[in-house]
Amino acid sequence: MPTKRPLIAIVDDDESMREAIKGLLRSMGFDAEAFSSADDFLRIPHIRRTACLVTDINMPGMSGLDLHRRLVALGKSIPTVLITAFPEKNVRASALGAGIVGCLTKPFGEQVLLDCISSALALNSGEESGS
Repeated sequence: MPTKRPLIAIVDDDESMREAIKGLLRSMGFDAEAFSSADDFLRIPHIRRTACLVTDINMPGMSGLDLHRRLVALGKSIPTVLITAFPEKNVRASALGAGIVGCLTKPFGEQVLLDCISSALALNSGEESGS
């Protein structure tokens, strides 16, 4: 019987970054889906299956931080890893709140990203067994 692998969603308007992260995660055995905007991600029917969200902070339209806040407001808190090419101390400080497991500056190492995702999945499984 196949086990359901955790779904990792990648939301980034930079196609090369989005595809690189998706490829890495799939090579590590995760189900990974990539989206070019927050709105595209919010339209998927299986949003609740998402175990971790990796999203760029700076995107046209809704930012990664706004996407995280929208999900929380909708009652769909998904552990989130924020990525950015433009690190700003005030953004990082406001970002590291509930449900944000990391804030990485591009370019970042694969292992750093995988460690953040592992933390997110541990957080997720802890919530499921605790409820």
